[in-house]
Amino acid sequence: MSQAKVDRYKEEKKNRAKIIKKEKRQLLAMKLGASVVAVALVAWFSVSVYHGFQSQDASTTTEKVNYTINTSAIDEFLTDLYTTEE
Repeated sequence: MSQAKVDRYKEEKKNRAKIIKKEKRQLLAMKLGASVVAVALVAWFSVSVYHGFQSQDASTTTEKVNYTINTSAIDEFLTDLYTTEE
């Protein structure tokens, strides 16, 4: 090994504890940042969905539509089927 490599190794070995602490801080900061972004996205999505349901509920409660279905033709058809089988 050249003297330069030996000097670099000794310097790294001397500062190894500082380097490890720095890497741990960086990893913690990345995890914390990712968590904050994830929480913000979930909150934004939840609020969007909530407001979407609120606007749908407001529009459906003010106006109700009633439908009537005339089933007399089906009733007559079924009655005719049962009477012809007997």
